[in-house]
Amino acid sequence: MAEQNSDINNWFPTSRKEVAGQGWDEIDVILFTGDAYVDHPSFGAAVIGRILEAEGLKVAIVPQPNWTDDLRDFKKLGRPNLFFAVTGGNMDSMVNHYTAGKRKRATDAYTPGGKANFRPDYATTVYSKIIKKLFPDVPLVIGGIEASLRRVTHYDYWSDKLIPSILVDSQADILFYGMGEKSIVEFARLMKKGVPIENLTTIAQTSFLIDHDKKYATKKNWNELELASHEECLKDKKIFARNFMHIEEESNKMEAKKLTQKVGSKKIIVNPPWATFNEKEIDKLYDLPFTRMPHPRYNNKGTIPAYEMIRHSINIHRGCFGGCTFCTISAHQGKFIASRSEKSILKEVEQVTEMPDFKGYISDLGGPSANMYKMQGIHLDICKSCKRPSCIFPAICKNLDTNHKPMLDLYKKVRMNPKVKKAFIGSGIRYDMILEKTGKKDADENNSKYLREVIKHHVSGRLKVAPEHSSDDVLKFMRKPPFKLFEKLNTEFIKINKEEKLNQQLIPYFISSHPGSKSEDMANLAIQTKDMNFKLEQVQDFTPTPMTLATVVYYSGYHPYTMEKIYTARDKNAKESQRKFFFWYKREFKKSIIGDLKSKGRTDLIDKLFK
Repeated sequence: MAEQNSDINNWFPTSRKEVAGQGWDEIDVILFTGDAYVDHPSFGAAVIGRILEAEGLKVAIVPQPNWTDDLRDFKKLGRPNLFFAVTGGNMDSMVNHYTAGKRKRATDAYTPGGKANFRPDYATTVYSKIIKKLFPDVPLVIGGIEASLRRVTHYDYWSDKLIPSILVDSQADILFYGMGEKSIVEFARLMKKGVPIENLTTIAQTSFLIDHDKKYATKKNWNELELASHEECLKDKKIFARNFMHIEEESNKMEAKKLTQKVGSKKIIVNPPWATFNEKEIDKLYDLPFTRMPHPRYNNKGTIPAYEMIRHSINIHRGCFGGCTFCTISAHQGKFIASRSEKSILKEVEQVTEMPDFKGYISDLGGPSANMYKMQGIHLDICKSCKRPSCIFPAICKNLDTNHKPMLDLYKKVRMNPKVKKAFIGSGIRYDMILEKTGKKDADENNSKYLREVIKHHVSGRLKVAPEHSSDDVLKFMRKPPFKLFEKLNTEFIKINKEEKLNQQLIPYFISSHPGSKSEDMANLAIQTKDMNFKLEQVQDFTPTPMTLATVVYYSGYHPYTMEKIYTARDKNAKESQRKFFFWYKREFKKSIIGDLKSKGRTDLIDKLFK
């Protein structure tokens, strides 16, 4: 990593020496994170730090503390005035550490040099228990994706068992789920006023643990839904599956209920979420004084791969209304879209162009899904009564405005910046919202223009999309559009490239071993993609992660909404057998693929695949 000449005081202090350099004799909040400290709006610890700083608080960050020695990293900054805060990092530590086959990864994208072993398994819990042991009387809060998706009873793939809310094992006082800016600001303001932490039970989008017969303050307009207890879930997989249906429905409502769940002699309380950020609120967040760079402590220690990926990228919105059964985005960021203003985005584009290493290329102008910017319900009153997990499956909601014009306008303005040679769209595009007709002439024309705009001006030679599978039965389970729509996209892609005299590739993503997928489905996937002249490379095996419908099915065997039994490849051989179909063209897999299909009496598929 190139030497950075910026003043170290532009970053939050990470050591006692840096605290003194700030001229501080005390710290209000100390944040612990499993990631290296990168002061950029894509890194959660930096965002929370800047939000608290804007509240007038003195904040320090301890990145990737050593949990195996004498714990000096946990002691070095002493005791904060207000509270400790812990996050496992931008990724769940278990997904960060292990492949879908539970093999240990050799690298960590959030560590200098991509080195592994700089954070523990279940980082949030490990850090929290250490802090509670060292400073038992100091309030401790947890947040980030690892904590957020473990807020109630959940299936843990790596230990292959149900685990109660992370609040039980971590011993934390309170959990901020989802995007935690509003919650932590409210919490910090009340802590500054001296309100005891045990009285902070009315903050939205928080979760806490109490004795289940204890009375506590709550808001009168919060209706309550009691989930089946942790113990009931342990006894009956169907009960656990049905629990998830209620959790998902509430997390996708505009006006959700408060959830409660008994675990032993305690009760988990999950307060409803805040309203989705409005434009002014989200703009304010991106206006905070991020340096956009890793802390100088990492100079000459190697690049941080995750930072290299996003250093010249721009996030234009939050949230996703796709509702895919294998994805955690809506469970964490919410179903409703929070979009930044054009002015805020263009201001950040200008900041990126002024970075010393900027060569004219913005790596991504997108979000969780590239093309949901500015999209919302036409009549929000209809949205208030809706609990659909997806606004675009099984069909695009008639109340959803899918007009891509705001993105066309934004892309053009970014393209017109003389310092920008090209702005790539690196995030995944929901092509169903481009190709399916709305019946509204203006929207359909703009959606068609959007596809051409992306292919002509915003592709780096390879446009990545995610059909995920070719079986319509599996796709239906995934809440994804039929495969014929991907075939239509491929046809349009080839046509537009020819018309614009471009030579570009369409790169599809696919998943094997997803609940509902069988060997025969994978064989058909191989045949259909072969017929379309694809040699697959962007593929992955399904990894069960907490708080997704597909994970609940993987563990329980039942669909939470219908209680239908669903086949899932669970053992190593079954999973590897499905994955081989991606690489049918490799000689080393041909024999086992033929054997697999013969055992199922599907010689017809052998003939089609190897003809």
